[in-house]
Amino acid sequence: MSDSSRRTVWPDDSLPPVEPPSAGFLVQLFLVPALIVGIIVSVWLTFHWLAQLGNDPQSYVRQLRRDTEGRWQAALNLANDLRGPAGATLKADSRLAEELASLLAGEIARRRPVGGGHAGEQSRTLCIYLCRALGEFAVPEAATELVARATAADQPEIARAAVEALAVLATNLAAAGSSFADPAAVTAAVLAATASPDQGLRSSAAFTLGVVAGDGARDRLETLCEDAHDDVRYNAALGLARLGGGQAWETLGEMLSLPDVAVRPGDDEAQADRYKRAMVVVNALKGVGLLVDDSTEPPPERITAAVVALREDDVADVRQGATALLRRIERLTAEPAGSR
Repeated sequence: MSDSSRRTVWPDDSLPPVEPPSAGFLVQLFLVPALIVGIIVSVWLTFHWLAQLGNDPQSYVRQLRRDTEGRWQAALNLANDLRGPAGATLKADSRLAEELASLLAGEIARRRPVGGGHAGEQSRTLCIYLCRALGEFAVPEAATELVARATAADQPEIARAAVEALAVLATNLAAAGSSFADPAAVTAAVLAATASPDQGLRSSAAFTLGVVAGDGARDRLETLCEDAHDDVRYNAALGLARLGGGQAWETLGEMLSLPDVAVRPGDDEAQADRYKRAMVVVNALKGVGLLVDDSTEPPPERITAAVVALREDDVADVRQGATALLRRIERLTAEPAGSR
């Protein structure tokens, strides 16, 4: 055996030659972790700031009064916080509601929402989110400015937001055991909005009218069930169902009979149409349930037949809603008339 074969083999013999670290390696080693840590800290600070903001309602007001371009985001954040876990305290804050109403009135008075261009769009967006935030309250003071905005014919987008907010506010007030300070004024404003030439506003007003009710609501909803636009008819029928109006049966039957929409992969428009159809049908099932509960009588045979057919629908929510409704109808059919 030669001397070379008897040479001792050390662990270091298998390692590659040691080279100085490259600049790229140093960047990966030190800069990338630093960036990650910085991002984590930034996210934590953001959530901490939002939490502090939610605990101090006046922080929202201060942001909204600064007249900066992106202040609509503060109105959106406030609307979201009012719906969130911390919203119970904010909903009952009459002073905050009055300040937001004052901000909305001031923005409208400056006529900026009716202007064109980027500034006008920013102002309209702010007004829309202020309306939505006011709707999330549970105090009567939130209604006054919403009523004023609901009849703004030259600002249909803002009027629509105000009308929709009145429906949410009415629900919140009822849940809190309260009501509008002037229910007649609310009903009158919503009734006026149902006569708007703007289809979207008319549709939203039909929905809200079924929530706020009042003198003239049922007669107007019956008329709106004959509207040329589908969304207006459908919302009017649901509003009538809330008020126990049997005149909604025909339109509810129309809604239940909407055919499913075939969707091909990548066809986003058809997917949106299919989702809307499912939403309309599910709401129609709820409307039928409201009328059944109000009358304690089974629906007309054509309605029952439509509900039976929907048990085989391709959309799970529709199938489940139809099945649950049929159980209620079958119980009414099985019960003697005198026991209802």
